[in-house]
Amino acid sequence: MKTLIMAGVLLLLLVGAANGAADDAATRLVERTAGRMLATLQAERAAIDRNPQRINQLVDSILAPHFDFEMITRAAVGRDWNSATPAQQRALTQAFRETLVRTYAQALLKYSGQEIIYEAAKPGTRTGTVVVPTQVRGTGGAPAIPIDYRMHRQGGAWKVYDVIIENVSLIANYRGQFRTTIGRSGIDGLIRELETRNRRGV
Repeated sequence: MKTLIMAGVLLLLLVGAANGAADDAATRLVERTAGRMLATLQAERAAIDRNPQRINQLVDSILAPHFDFEMITRAAVGRDWNSATPAQQRALTQAFRETLVRTYAQALLKYSGQEIIYEAAKPGTRTGTVVVPTQVRGTGGAPAIPIDYRMHRQGGAWKVYDVIIENVSLIANYRGQFRTTIGRSGIDGLIRELETRNRRGV
């Protein structure tokens, strides 16, 4: 969970890249988004202290548009996605989006200025995708944590569709959990579980 929280923090500071103009466009987008998020957090710190839910709203409006939540959800659900109805797919995507937004929001509250090392982006395994390697250097001589960001182009823009933390895929981590729930109580059971957790703030 600690590395998942750290991943949420780093999503603020992503540097997406590809060759040529695409590299420049992705970098400008990420830098602009990160700058806006951090500046807004600083400006609204007092309001967030009074109303912690405010951070969720900020993440949803500033960061979430740069993630492909449908692709993330489809990959996490895996083979059972195709057996879900369109209505179930929409409900799953919305519930999982809320789960991830809350996770990233809590991560922002915990960020304490760890050093982020960005490495050159490399082509992804599929056309139109890139992998952005980063390392998080902790304090007190703690080993650096490698975190890779998988991004693809959607509608002419770069969007995140997976995060690899110490060689473990965020999507793969959730897939195991989702498969267990679906096997026990079906697609509707997974939707109910996610929605219940979201209401409880789990």
